[in-house]
Amino acid sequence: MTDAPDWLARLAAQAARTSVPAGLRPPPRGGRAAAVLLLFGEGPLGPDVLLIQRSALGRRHAGQPAFPGGGVDPEDGGPVAAALREAEEETGLEPAGVRVLCTMPELYLSHSDNRVTPVLGWWHTPSAVHAASPAEVESVERVPVAELVDQDNRIMLRHPRGGSGPAFRVRGMLVWGFTAMVLDAVLREGGLERPWDRDRVEEIPPDVLELAARG
Repeated sequence: MTDAPDWLARLAAQAARTSVPAGLRPPPRGGRAAAVLLLFGEGPLGPDVLLIQRSALGRRHAGQPAFPGGGVDPEDGGPVAAALREAEEETGLEPAGVRVLCTMPELYLSHSDNRVTPVLGWWHTPSAVHAASPAEVESVERVPVAELVDQDNRIMLRHPRGGSGPAFRVRGMLVWGFTAMVLDAVLREGGLERPWDRDRVEEIPPDVLELAARG
């Protein structure tokens, strides 16, 4: 069945209207077009989302958990095709098993000069996934939504230069930065979030900062 479950259809309707924080609004011009795939499916432990752990040896966002995705190439024709192509290249998933539900508002990442469009999809026919591009991807995980919304797995992470943002400790990964921010917004706007302690603040581990500084 290719129809998305009701909870995901409601989430998509809300996600498409998510407001963009001032610090992430794209400039009038400039920036490299990019896209990421927020792919939700139904796994053994209930609804889940596909995440990758980028290789610590990679050139882009070394060692960081992320959504599959990357730059929009001219032949892609837009963010939807780019997100599906990148996900296939990085995880080996079959794009035919994905139904795209919506695109979210474009977000601008000033440190990388990327204009990123999150693409929300329903994995109606899951395929086997793995680290299909070992030079860029270390591992692939289907992370249950139940683990993401568990208050024990949620923290605020503070950067040494100031400022803090939401983070998740799941499946041996510390999900932070852009990926955690998008997940936090989607879970909240979609009505899936459970109460958690935003006063639980930790510093970003030095090794994580060191890897992030390389990409």
